[in-house]
Amino acid sequence: MNTRTSVSVKRLESLDILRGFDLFMLVFFQPVFVAFARHWADIPAVSFFLNQFDHVEWVGFTTWDLVMPLFLFMVGAAMPFSFEKYRNNPDKSTIYKKIFRRFIILFILGAVIQGNLLSLDPLAVRVYTNTLQAIAAGYVIAAIFLLHLSRKGQIIATALLLIGYWAFLTFLGDFTPEGNFAEAVDKTVLGRLRDGVYYNEDGAWHFSDNYRYTWVLSSMVFGVTTMLGVFAGQIMKDGKNKLRNSKTLLVIGLALLASGWILSFQTPIIKKIWSASMTLWSGGWCFLLMALFYYIIDYKGRSKGLNWLKIYGMNSIIAYTLGMVINFRSAAHSLLWGLEKYTGDYYAAVLTFANFLILFFILQLMYKLRIFVKI
Repeated sequence: MNTRTSVSVKRLESLDILRGFDLFMLVFFQPVFVAFARHWADIPAVSFFLNQFDHVEWVGFTTWDLVMPLFLFMVGAAMPFSFEKYRNNPDKSTIYKKIFRRFIILFILGAVIQGNLLSLDPLAVRVYTNTLQAIAAGYVIAAIFLLHLSRKGQIIATALLLIGYWAFLTFLGDFTPEGNFAEAVDKTVLGRLRDGVYYNEDGAWHFSDNYRYTWVLSSMVFGVTTMLGVFAGQIMKDGKNKLRNSKTLLVIGLALLASGWILSFQTPIIKKIWSASMTLWSGGWCFLLMALFYYIIDYKGRSKGLNWLKIYGMNSIIAYTLGMVINFRSAAHSLLWGLEKYTGDYYAAVLTFANFLILFFILQLMYKLRIFVKI
């Protein structure tokens, strides 16, 4: 993990700002909004927006279900820029060392965030349970495709991954929580290390009936989502005609949405198993968001009022890790406890707001000092 005090290469502002928007939604807006809005959940409009910031139980898709795919998509979108100098180099040992290091660091951070690694209890440790680990898998797949295949080859390989995953789920199971093939693979491969496993009083372990996220076989489509970002990055990398690029991103986004919707009649849109239709559907929204941000920021040059999102976007891994691991509520309570008698039931929401505001100030300080942590 490197800490750099300067940015040596030209960056697409829209990439940093869209990434920052995604992280802001994850580690500030959603937790703060939900903490306050739950007090008015009986108001229909508030209830609607609350539902948009929660994951669907099984079939369907909400705004909150887009956060993770967008994270993978943005990783892929940056890769054509960062991998350019390695593509034509016959000695790829240097880049593969970086790929391997990034893969390991992301897996470790994912275990720290959601895998109970810090519990120091071997029975509590879970593997492959977190967004960062999904990014690690998608990143490796995309890196191999990007380094060794032509543009046409990348498209074909990505399509084969998607079709292969669709075939596994279609012909080797069904699309129920209990019967899908991705679930069977996770249980077989991960066993007691799968998230959701619990131990009873006599020490025997069991799979939870409530945990339905899949990871091992779903890595195929984590790679697809990351590659969709790579394709978007390749379009934007050719900066000669930014208006045309914006339109291309828009058209591809609409085509992916239409494809996902059509496929959903056979393969339901299910985020927890990253179904093929969900991959296309979420990819479509990712392309549309990228088109919007690219058009406004890189084509029109109108980033005023949005640049503060770089505070999150240029330190995305730090923002995510600190937001998920470090609880600043104790510090907030030490300063704000006197407000409890005035805020009543809202005091917990006040602490949530203060918790993520402290994180914002930390990221803002890092940004001002030009400290950007890269893996």
